[in-house]
Amino acid sequence: MKIYNTLSKRKEEFVPLEEGKVKMYVCGPTVYNLIHIGNARPMIVFDTVRRYMEHRGYQVNFVSNFTDVDDKIIKKAIEEKVDASVISERYIAECKKDMQAMNVKPATTHPKATEEICGMLDMIGTLIEKGHAYMAQDGTVYYRTRSFKGYGKLSHKNIDELQGGNRSLLVTGEDQKEDPLDFVLWKPKKEGEPYWESPWCKGRPGWHIECSVMSKKYLGEEIDIHAGGEDLIFPHHENEIAQSEAANGKPFAKYWMHNAFLNIDNRKMSKSAGNFFTVRDISEKYDLQVLRFFMLSAHYRSPLNFSSELMEAAQNGYERIVTSVANLNYLMENAASDTMSEEERKLAKEAEEYIAKFDEAMDDDFNTADAIAAIFELVKFANTNAGDASGREFLQALKEEIVMLSDICGLIVEKKQEMLDDDIEALIEERQAARKEKNFQRADEIRKELLDKGIILEDTREGVKWKRA
Repeated sequence: MKIYNTLSKRKEEFVPLEEGKVKMYVCGPTVYNLIHIGNARPMIVFDTVRRYMEHRGYQVNFVSNFTDVDDKIIKKAIEEKVDASVISERYIAECKKDMQAMNVKPATTHPKATEEICGMLDMIGTLIEKGHAYMAQDGTVYYRTRSFKGYGKLSHKNIDELQGGNRSLLVTGEDQKEDPLDFVLWKPKKEGEPYWESPWCKGRPGWHIECSVMSKKYLGEEIDIHAGGEDLIFPHHENEIAQSEAANGKPFAKYWMHNAFLNIDNRKMSKSAGNFFTVRDISEKYDLQVLRFFMLSAHYRSPLNFSSELMEAAQNGYERIVTSVANLNYLMENAASDTMSEEERKLAKEAEEYIAKFDEAMDDDFNTADAIAAIFELVKFANTNAGDASGREFLQALKEEIVMLSDICGLIVEKKQEMLDDDIEALIEERQAARKEKNFQRADEIRKELLDKGIILEDTREGVKWKRA
């Protein structure tokens, strides 16, 4: 298995720190609103990485945080005249609903920044003791960036060429920095903000320190994989490395994985441009399994463009797999024999080639685009050979292989059969009888009547099937 490592800028053979185990940390969302589809991409991508690791037999300890103290959370709390925790807890709950709808597995641990303050105080204290951090006159604690010799190794930036004072990090007392490149570890409270006691001042942590602390607490000082969107490479992940390695005296993460940006209609997604969608927005038009399929249709390191046309294509692709599985279930119910024939055994062996193709794609830096192509090849093989099959065992094997590969991608392709009302069932039966009697006018009338009730009928060689409009 090879992983592209942002740190080395090349694919590397994956060798875990501890045999059979993977320690993986993925930066989670700041919870001040419903998550958007840009948040969804790393959630889906790295959930799929986790699933494939587990498929390969690894025990994965997967940690993903919630940033529940932040300027945006505080601003919203002030607007609503509630405590900041009310906002963060509300949107953590909403985020979990969206994750479940996208079939993103809950993390082994979902730590919250506000519950890890003690650990942050300890690490900041250690950094001060080691000379990597200092307190300014107003109680702000800064990281002394130039004290860490490896700074810039992840983003491949030369420290002497970096522009100091990243605007997103500016706080009161910025002019007290020893160096423009120094960044905040702890900052004094402002009126109306939540705060915690510390040896330096009443205040709250900077953004970067939380992930260093939570990763150490739940995974240890050294981890296998640290992941997130490519926008986090600098300064967030670069600063995490500086904090963690300076405090712990050990390498932080062995492999760094980053997914590329998501654009909308070939433009960068932004609220100001009016091309901004939440996951909840998309759920009003599509099953979120379609969104997941769409996200996996491109390699995670490739920029991905979101559009209605591409989502329609994703829906058609996803439904093609779902339909194939439904057809196999139907054929299994009506199979003439329980066991495979000799010819079916040969075909079953041939089908295993598609599993090998899938694994080969995923072993090559989790190439989900090629992995899904392998699923489609298996679906085509099943559609071609299942109709003439008589052995339930053969049909079952084909179905299980499609479901297994889809499940690794987090795609739910075997739908539970929904029960219809008795009057609709009666209409379907009446239409079937009308067709047998060649009363096509009545059959068409019933089809239209059912469509008005939101039921679409499909006549297939396996029989009549229906779905909700």
